[in-house]
Amino acid sequence: MRTHYLDEGPSDGTVVLMLHGEPSWSFLYRHMIPVIVDAGHRAVVPDLIGFGKSDKPSSTEDYTYQRFVDWTKSWMDAVDLQDITLVCQDWGSLVGLRLVAENPERFARVVVANGGLPTGDQKMPEAFIQWQEFSQKVSKLQIGRVVNGGTTTSLSKEILAGYEAPFPDESYKAGARIFPSLVPTTPEDPSAPANRKAWKSLARFDKPFLTAFSDGDPITGGGDKIFQKLVRGAKGQAHTTIKDAGHFLQEDRGLEFAKIVVDFIAANG
Repeated sequence: MRTHYLDEGPSDGTVVLMLHGEPSWSFLYRHMIPVIVDAGHRAVVPDLIGFGKSDKPSSTEDYTYQRFVDWTKSWMDAVDLQDITLVCQDWGSLVGLRLVAENPERFARVVVANGGLPTGDQKMPEAFIQWQEFSQKVSKLQIGRVVNGGTTTSLSKEILAGYEAPFPDESYKAGARIFPSLVPTTPEDPSAPANRKAWKSLARFDKPFLTAFSDGDPITGGGDKIFQKLVRGAKGQAHTTIKDAGHFLQEDRGLEFAKIVVDFIAANG
């Protein structure tokens, strides 16, 4: 499987790994990359398999939660990323936090924004259940419209076209379509045991861990408090709430979010 990724900034700079979620791709971070690079850091932004310019298996049966973790780990090994500052949102958190839990020595810092690591032991928000059902039943999954629905700003036709660009027809959207159904929503979910184990590791993670959730996300709202309570490295950090932003806060407040990341790295150098 071929993973496409952006790699901007000095090769010896602090690695800032930014992982996107559903149904976006690295295009989501275009506002943030210049700020990260201008601060002297190395911005590395992959497209998860099934998204962006990465390979896209055409059958939904080719995708599992574990495979997303394994594919991303294989890419991370191939690029040989070390001392990583992880920035993750949405499914970027579901994949990224598993990587942190299973390879803590590779990560120096973590920033979680509008994300989580569900185990199926807690009831999911109604907004997510509705989205999960919609994603499986709708005949045509309109990527740009979905992203626009998760922002507080109205995206232009050009930006919407940018989100749609890697998905010229439905045959390219198997990953985007199946992603919501792979989120553990019951204790019996096949991915639940691995996520429970990951939480035990995350609780012991004592390196700097920051939450930067938005105030306008009906899906992940309140999830930041769980990390602040359970993750050892979250104690004493300058956790923040980004105002007037929706689920895709990279679109709504990308420059502000990027500055938070830069300041976090500077404060925890």
